[in-house]
Parts: sequence; C-alpha cells; structure tokens
Amino acid sequence: MAEPDTCRDSLFYVGSIRAVSSGGAQAPSLLWHNSRGEISQLPHSGTFQVGIIKPATRPNRWFDYDFGIGIDGRFGGGQKGSGQQDITGYFSQLYAHARLYIVDITAGIRPQYFGAGDEALSSGSLHFSNNAHPIPQISIGFERWTPIPGLFGYVEVKGGLTHGWLADNSGTVKGTLLHYKHIGGRVGGKLPVNISYEFHHMAQWGGYSTVYGDLGNDWAAYKAAFLVRSGGAMQNDQINAQGNHLCFQQLALDVKGDGWKVSAYWQAINEDGPVRLIGFGMNNKDGLWGVSATQTRWPFIQGFTYEFLQTTDQSGPFHDKDGVVYGGADTYYFNSIYAQGWSYFGRIIGSPLLTLDNTRVMAHHVGVRGDIFGFRYRVMVNHAENYGNYYAPKRHHNTAVLLEVKKIVPQAWNLEFGLSLAGDFGTQFGNSFGAMV
Repeated sequence: MAEPDTCRDSLFYVGSIRAVSSGGAQAPSLLWHNSRGEISQLPHSGTFQVGIIKPATRPNRWFDYDFGIGIDGRFGGGQKGSGQQDITGYFSQLYAHARLYIVDITAGIRPQYFGAGDEALSSGSLHFSNNAHPIPQISIGFERWTPIPGLFGYVEVKGGLTHGWLADNSGTVKGTLLHYKHIGGRVGGKLPVNISYEFHHMAQWGGYSTVYGDLGNDWAAYKAAFLVRSGGAMQNDQINAQGNHLCFQQLALDVKGDGWKVSAYWQAINEDGPVRLIGFGMNNKDGLWGVSATQTRWPFIQGFTYEFLQTTDQSGPFHDKDGVVYGGADTYYFNSIYAQGWSYFGRIIGSPLLTLDNTRVMAHHVGVRGDIFGFRYRVMVNHAENYGNYYAPKRHHNTAVLLEVKKIVPQAWNLEFGLSLAGDFGTQFGNSFGAMV
C-alpha cells in the first residue's frame, strides 16, 4: 500500500449542455435509456449540468476519499398541441465517499453501476443499471475485489450493505425505503482466467400507503425486510414478506491478456422464494446472457458487446389457479402494494427494456465503440419482441439504433462536442428519428 498517488488532489469543475429534437410521440429510446434520467423522453428537450468533483487519487494506499456535487436542469415538450411538458431540476450527485484500507463508506447521491461487461455498451443490468436517477443512500462494504489473506491473491471477495430512500414519492406509497445487500467471490487473481459469482438482494419496504396506511417503518420492519420474513401491519406482508423483494445473481468468466479482455456473463432475477442457485430456479429460462470484448492495441474497434435478454417464462403463466399455488406470473419489477414497482422518478432501476406493463421481453442487443483519428464513436442496435405480461398480454416490437460521435477540439479550449443520431422502428413506441447535440 505504498505505491504513489495517481495524481495530486484536485477539484475539477464540469459543465455540459445537450439538446434533443425528434419526430414521433417520444424521443428515440436509445437517446434516453441508461442516461440516469438526465434526458427527457419527450421528443424535444434540453439539459444542462454543472458540478464539482474531487476524484479519488490513492487507490493503493490505506486511505482515500472523493466527493461530488452535480446539479441538473431538464426541460422538454411534446409535439405541437400535445400539451406535454417536462421541467425539473435536481441533484445528479451529492455524495462523499471514503475508503479506510479495504472498507468503503459512502453517503449521499452517487452515480454507480452494478454489472459485468462494458458499461458504455450494455443494454443495462437487471438489478441496477444507469437508467434511473441515483438513489440517496448510506452504504458500507468492500467495493473493490479484496484478496482473502493467506490465499496468495487467488481468492477475492466484495460486498456491501445499503440503506436508501426512494424519494420520488410516486404511486400510492410515500416515503418508500430501500434495503440492499450484496456479496460476491472471485477466483483466479492475477491468472489470465477469473470466475466470479455475485448475489444481490434488494427490497422496497416501509413508507405510508394511501390505501393501506403505515407499511411498517420501525426496527422490527427493517429486520423483517433484511431477513425476508413476514411482518408489517397489512395482511399481504404478514402472509408473504415485509416489502417488495428482488434477488439478482450473476456468474461471470473473464479471460484477459496483454491489452485485451473478454468477459462472458449470465444474470438472473428472482421474485419468489426460496431462492435457488442461478440456473436451478423455477424461472431458469429467464435472464440476461452477454459477451463483451475490449482491447487497447488497435483504436478503431476498442469494445464489442452482445447481449440476449429473455424474461418471458416468469415461472409459468399462473401464480395460483383453482386453489393451487403454482408460483408463476412473476411480473418482474411490478408490485401490487408499491405501485411504482422497481422504478425511481418514472424510470426502471434495472433493465430499461422492461416496463411495468411490459415485463415479458425477448431482446437482442449489440454495441461497438472505438476511436477513428480522434473521433470517438459508439454504435448500438437492439431488437425487442414484447409480450406485455401474463395478466395483460400485448404483442408489439421495436428495433432501436444509435450512432454517436464525440471529439475533443483543442482549438476550442479543449471542449468536447458530440452528435447522436437515433431511431425507433416498430409498434412499441412508433416510428421515430431524432438527434442530440
């Protein structure tokens, strides 16, 4: 832990402006998917962002810290005569993070990404993607893969415990709380092949419902949510478990060499108990499978990602029928008590390819990125066949495309300029083509 700092401690200021214009009822999906809620869904919008960031600089020392403050403004409008408006301002980040040897402590609104593969090219992890606003939280844990002493670095662990506040107060429940914990193990260390497994448990709990009243906000309710036990003051939570629970598992294989890395990963979600090992649950046909390749030797193609998403099984079409409980019709992300489901400020927290009224999806997603003579590009294409859900089946489809080019211009004070062209084609959103500058 005595290696030099990566750079001097410094404060950096950031600022950006973006404008979107498109045809159709909404902007093309790949312009606003995985944008942390910064881009409006409406066809015409603008965004500004200002902030101050102090990055971490001591990754190999016993103490490090960072913090960030970011303020966003977003305004948008629908097509002429629609009356649609979107005007809002919020903190995109407001956090402080400290690492004491191997323990990380974070408080505030901090952008984070959980998932394998290439973050810039992925369609979005099934539990926490970049789709929604960051959630205010307090967390403690091991954010980095940490070697277990005595095993020569070949076995590593990470994990954490988080308490959060879903502060949007949407739906019929106000003051919803978030419980989140995760643990993972990885074998291989500095070897060219690594295998890792992660388990994540999330629960929306507590709050006050306009229909059911107090949903349990005391220490006993927290313990019930933590241990996935029955509790609370309402019959549903007393029969099942306190809150709305979602479990996520990820199995990944990484093969790496000098300047390159290939990752294969499998993600699975579960909303029923008991939770079984990935591949052995009632809904084992559902999940996200992906492969990602990155390399630094040849700039023209620096990253490639392919992902296949399927959520059509959901443990079968029936939860219960004729007095028999089958445990199916999982309707991922949806909950009858927490009507906002697994979303925050109107955006799904997990994969943006699912919505609360469309949870049965089969999709293929491809992404490529690189640098051609200083022009950094990103191309993404996905095709989704949608089936609504078992309670309200509806068939529709969409093909989404994105071409994005960015360049830093030294002659213009090293400002970065970018142009994104995107389109949706199909019956899900209707045909739409748009641009963002």
